[in-house]
Amino acid sequence: MNKNYDIVPIDKNAGNPKVVLLTFDDGPKDEKTLKPILDILDKHHAKAIFFVNGYRVKAHPELLKEIDERGHAVGNHSYEHIQLGKEKADVIKEQIGKVQTIVEATIGKKPIFFRPPNASANDDVHKIAAEEGLMFMTWSNGSLDWTMSGTKIKDKTKAIIGNVTDQLHPGSNILMHELTWTGAALDELLKTLEGKGYGFVDPASIQTGA
Repeated sequence: MNKNYDIVPIDKNAGNPKVVLLTFDDGPKDEKTLKPILDILDKHHAKAIFFVNGYRVKAHPELLKEIDERGHAVGNHSYEHIQLGKEKADVIKEQIGKVQTIVEATIGKKPIFFRPPNASANDDVHKIAAEEGLMFMTWSNGSLDWTMSGTKIKDKTKAIIGNVTDQLHPGSNILMHELTWTGAALDELLKTLEGKGYGFVDPASIQTGA
């Protein structure tokens, strides 16, 4: 992963550079919003990183287990989804550490990826994430699905696909969320990406250094 949080090949002469990384933030919320996303990912033989909040894992451990059982990576997105860049080290350490603890207790392994809510970070966030063995990332391609709640956008699928394809480039690290309309758009989005010759990176293949 480069400084822009794009996925880049370790060997530039090997493999297809036209790949994207699929990521979903702010879960696990609810079976009704998560299951359609998981089913579409299965349909396309695609793996993703699900950046989870600790309080949601506490409420729905069974959903975290399903994410893991379906072969996806679980990332750390802080316990309470607060802007960590505005916090001091003790709060940051608690927010990150509690997610590591509850995820390990639930699925038997700790996250190795970390994304701060709202991309809010300071030096302590970077330092503490590194101490926890986490790869820090934000994103390089935003679907803007999080802006569509309560809006007058009639065709959210078209809007999501347009937002992603407008920014599309080899190695795109695509930010999405566990939202009803994102699940509804996902099949068409992945078909569109495949039609443009793109494949999907398996997070397990990412070299983290952890």
